[in-house]
Amino acid sequence: MADERLIVALDFHEMDKVQALVENLGDCVSYYKVGMELFYSVGVEVITYLKQQNKEVFLDLKLHDIPNTAARGLCSLARLGVSILNVHASGSYTMMKTAIDQLRQETARTGIPCPKLIAVTVLTSIDQTDWTAIGQKTNIQEQVVRLAKLTKQAGLDGVVASPQEAQAIRQACGEEFMIVTPGVRPSGVATNDQSRIAVPMQALKNGASHLVIGRPITAAKDPHAAALAIIKEMEMVR
Repeated sequence: MADERLIVALDFHEMDKVQALVENLGDCVSYYKVGMELFYSVGVEVITYLKQQNKEVFLDLKLHDIPNTAARGLCSLARLGVSILNVHASGSYTMMKTAIDQLRQETARTGIPCPKLIAVTVLTSIDQTDWTAIGQKTNIQEQVVRLAKLTKQAGLDGVVASPQEAQAIRQACGEEFMIVTPGVRPSGVATNDQSRIAVPMQALKNGASHLVIGRPITAAKDPHAAALAIIKEMEMVR
């Protein structure tokens, strides 16, 4: 049985690889993330396919633009019927507030279910060296929590943040706030391009509501077995 807290990242650019993985994973995975690589390559086709398979979709395009442009973009994407959309929290309170207000108004007007809207705080690939190089004076966790609180104030449903900041965000933003965490790596698996990571059980204990996991499943010799092992670990935390 699928654990809806697990979101498998489809880090491909070809539909045949998507279909092969989804068929392999079957009923043990119900939620998938479609990011820039895949969406820019095959477009709406992948959303249509996943919906036909009764899967939920996190469309991870990280909109970051002037308020009205970001808001109208989200309204267009909502028509695809995905479950989660996202923006960059660094786009400002005004951008996020405009985005969520227009998204809810548009979906109410058209009768489309309103997707959850979450905001990216600080990318999990960024380490302290990169953080300092772009001129940041505060530490990463302090900035992540600041952006999470701003996201909640703007009325969004949650954030994307690393599992290392999940506990502080949970304390600052409450139990109903979504915390979607990339950078989750089972023990013994390569970290790849992620810097701020944790194992699945620890990420959930820290306060994560959803775990985004890609290559530990998609690049495994047996993706189905890899997913089941992760789900088994996740089931130990409720």
